[in-house]
Amino acid sequence: MLEWGRRTYVMGIVNVTPDSFSGDGLALAAAFERQATAQAVAFLADGADIVDIGGESTRPGSVPVTADEEKARVLPAIRAMRAAAPDALISVDTYRADVAEAALDAGADWINDVWGLRMDARMAGLVAERGCPVVIMHNRSQPKDVAQEQRLGGRYVGVHYDDLLDDVKAELSEQVELAFAAGVRPEQIILDPGIGFGKTVAQNLELLDRLGELKALGFPLLIGPSRKSFIGFTLDLPPEQRLEGTAATVAIGIARGADIVRVHDVAAMARIARMTDAIVRRV
Repeated sequence: MLEWGRRTYVMGIVNVTPDSFSGDGLALAAAFERQATAQAVAFLADGADIVDIGGESTRPGSVPVTADEEKARVLPAIRAMRAAAPDALISVDTYRADVAEAALDAGADWINDVWGLRMDARMAGLVAERGCPVVIMHNRSQPKDVAQEQRLGGRYVGVHYDDLLDDVKAELSEQVELAFAAGVRPEQIILDPGIGFGKTVAQNLELLDRLGELKALGFPLLIGPSRKSFIGFTLDLPPEQRLEGTAATVAIGIARGADIVRVHDVAAMARIARMTDAIVRRV
């Protein structure tokens, strides 16, 4: 059981995809579930508290896969990881209720929904029925707003908010009400402001700096800035060179109130989380 406010928790990213923006997607070979399990077990040894397994890339401009393909990617990885690490917290990164349901049956504990219960009408009811934790993310991603750059990847441009933090808070509140209407309990909910999803570089930087304003909503906060393009465009660096930029976002995010950081580089970011906690939480 996680104790919110005591320390920052680290979520390690396992991408069972061939097209991850970060370059860490596992090849979909015959043994990919063993690769995923080895990566997840290494993450746990390096300090991860939760492992998040995803089977569809969410990079700007990515092409969706079918539900069947997504299940074929994530379910073997979840089953293999559950067998290798029976006590681990496993999250499934999906916005499809049927994928989430199959993942829970295979051994997942959490649902991480990048569309925050809005893409699939069945998702909120499933979360209520299963009583599992759910990450509800803010997302204004639209393909028309994506600009691609060969070296740095995709980013969102021209995305308008009347007031960035007020708009994000209002839309997350609507998503929480959607959850409540389906019977989801408050203690199941974790909020994610959606850094990198339908926000420009400047908006992502502002959102991270003003993260503390979202604490007023009364739920734990998860942030996922790891290796994202707003870091790349700020530092003019490709994904594989964004470790230091990610470290800065993790430290600032924790200082501004993040409870969970979702990252690729678990060993380094777990140390940064511990050091930042020692400063801001005195633990």
